[in-house]
Amino acid sequence: MRVRQYPIGPVVAAMLLIASLSCAYGEGSEADFKAAYAAADSAEKEAGVLRNQWTTTESTLAAAKKAAEAGNFDQAVALSKEAEALAKASIFQATSEKDAWKALEIR
Repeated sequence: MRVRQYPIGPVVAAMLLIASLSCAYGEGSEADFKAAYAAADSAEKEAGVLRNQWTTTESTLAAAKKAAEAGNFDQAVALSKEAEALAKASIFQATSEKDAWKALEIR
C-alpha cells in the first residue's frame, strides 16, 4: 500500500510565514497571549470537528502555554499565532481535500 504525501501549498506556506513574522518584533502581554491562544484553540477545535488535527499544532499550543507560564509573553504570542496558522492550514487541507480522493481512485 502506497501512502501519498501532499506538499503544502503556497497559501499554507504564506499563512505560516505571516504567523511566524507577526510577533517577531512586538511586545507581548499576558492579555495578548490569552487572545492569541484563544483564537488558536478555537481554530484547533474546528479542525477537530473536521477530524483533521495536526500533532504539530498540539505541540505548538503546548509550547505557547509553557512560554506564557515562564512569563515569556512575546514567545507565547508568537507560538499561539503559529498554532492558529497551523490549525487553519489543517482546516484548509480538510476542506480542500474532502472530495479530492475521488480523483485518485482507479476506475
